[in-house]
Amino acid sequence: MDERHRRILQTNRSNLVADLDPSSLYDGLLEKGVFTQDMIDKIKSKKTRRDQARRLVQDLETRGTRAFPVFLECLRDTGQHRLVELLQNGAPPVQPQPRPPSPKQVVRPVIQPLPICELDGGKNGKDIVPVHRTQSPDSTPSPPPENLRPTPPGRKRRDSIQSYKMDANPCGHCLIINNVDFEPLSELSNRTGSNIDCDKLERRFKALNFIVDVKTNLKYKQIRHELSALSKKDHSQYDCCVVIMLSHGTEVSHNRFPGAVHGVDGPAVPVQLITNYLNGRHCPSLQGKPKLFFIQACGGGERDTGFEVSPDESRPSIGGTDDQTDAIPMSSSSDSLSMSDETDARATLPTPSDILVSYSTFPGYVSWRDTQSGSWYVETLDRILEENAATDDLATMLMMVNHEVSQNSAKGVYKQMPGSFNFLRKHLYFQPQPQ
Repeated sequence: MDERHRRILQTNRSNLVADLDPSSLYDGLLEKGVFTQDMIDKIKSKKTRRDQARRLVQDLETRGTRAFPVFLECLRDTGQHRLVELLQNGAPPVQPQPRPPSPKQVVRPVIQPLPICELDGGKNGKDIVPVHRTQSPDSTPSPPPENLRPTPPGRKRRDSIQSYKMDANPCGHCLIINNVDFEPLSELSNRTGSNIDCDKLERRFKALNFIVDVKTNLKYKQIRHELSALSKKDHSQYDCCVVIMLSHGTEVSHNRFPGAVHGVDGPAVPVQLITNYLNGRHCPSLQGKPKLFFIQACGGGERDTGFEVSPDESRPSIGGTDDQTDAIPMSSSSDSLSMSDETDARATLPTPSDILVSYSTFPGYVSWRDTQSGSWYVETLDRILEENAATDDLATMLMMVNHEVSQNSAKGVYKQMPGSFNFLRKHLYFQPQPQ
């Protein structure tokens, strides 16, 4: 499909999902060779009209140059003139090309999974360097989200196979732990710029309809206390839970999730322990619901200088003097946890199921933070959520974050690569509050 047509579909996806009648288009799209019968059957397998419309639009982007004009033609034939007008406002007139000969093999859409990456690392925040970010040419803001319908009290959970239920009002709890000022005995530097990250994420997750609770400058035991309190809440009326850690980080040995996050007194809480508080055994009211963890902290002390790429992959950025890292040297502590790795209380699901941990950087490497504008990772995550949460699932948005942060450079030399451990079983679509 032409890039301009793909952008038009992406920009108007919210309206298409809201108003499109996919069932009236199947015969036309099949007859004109845009979709195969197998693709139509997969779209029909979605349980709701909205899910069918969303899948149809996503698959349409993979179907070549004829797909967009044929789609407009089918919309006209079925009387969906408002959508035709909406799409044509951003599209030059195009005539459908003749249908090519049927290939011997069916071309299926390629679904890109979220890559499995890991944590970050660095040294005590001694180096200071800013970054100038470049605007990606194909970043088109999404239209404002649709209105949410209030959820009646005592509603039953109705998860679909394809995506998590995310329409509770409010959607769930979001705990942000923001460690800025570290005690002298910890030998850790203060994290200038972290309050900027915290403010952005507090506003963002409130806009995504979460109950946000911010805790600042917590010691090791206080971090564990807050996580324990969160696990003991009744989440039965909510659909999701989010934990965000903003602190210094380090490497520890692990058998599931790498890395650890420091309290302001120095000792570090392993990420594996942080996730254990909300797993199926320790928080029964979150069983089968997505638990999201965002870690802005280093995972080690190495600095990545990157490697040479072809010119079309390279987006140079200019270094300066305001970036710091969130790393300390490798810790020798093990991750033997007070909460043992026992069988999940829900026998049909593994313990780490429905958990996603998003790290600001790859294991062993530093994570960069600009003292004036906040960390690379949080700044990008906030913007991607603002522009795309109404239309894209979380895994897709995190891949966008990975790509954009990877284009940055500190001192014109050092790089950063975010990544995630994704144990979600379904797509996750946020429900932003109407603006």
